[in-house]
Amino acid sequence: MNKLEEEYEEIHPRIYAFFYSKTGNRMTAQDLCQDTFYEACKNIGSFNGHSTLSTWVFSIATNLLKKYYRKNKYQQSLMQKLAEIPETEIHSLEELAEINEDTKILLHHISKLDDASREIILLRIYGELSFAEIGILIGKSENYARVTFHRLKLKIQKLMEVTL
Repeated sequence: MNKLEEEYEEIHPRIYAFFYSKTGNRMTAQDLCQDTFYEACKNIGSFNGHSTLSTWVFSIATNLLKKYYRKNKYQQSLMQKLAEIPETEIHSLEELAEINEDTKILLHHISKLDDASREIILLRIYGELSFAEIGILIGKSENYARVTFHRLKLKIQKLMEVTL
């Protein structure tokens, strides 16, 4: 339990960012984050040390997110979930237009990826997980996660260059 408490401060922002990127809703992300740590505390005895603590917590988070989707019959597209930008970060109308356009194009390209590829991108960017941790979560090797992410990043960059 002490190990979980020590790592909470480091893991919490990454778990929140993961949920926020998946749901697009701050309150839902906070609720799911809280549920994740509740489940982690409740089941810390089942942590066997075969993976890192953060990987174990992310697997709990992934399972809770799946339950959330099933429970709420989640039907929104990735574009709708992630397109909201807090107004406090916008300084001018021109910035808003530029950010919205770039974000829409990027999210459009990400949304066209298959589920497994999209998961790798989101776990790496928003979850800030290592490739080893991503590999464990998706049931593949660290090298597979690294190479796939790199290829996807290059693919999206090339599509962005063509689009912009």
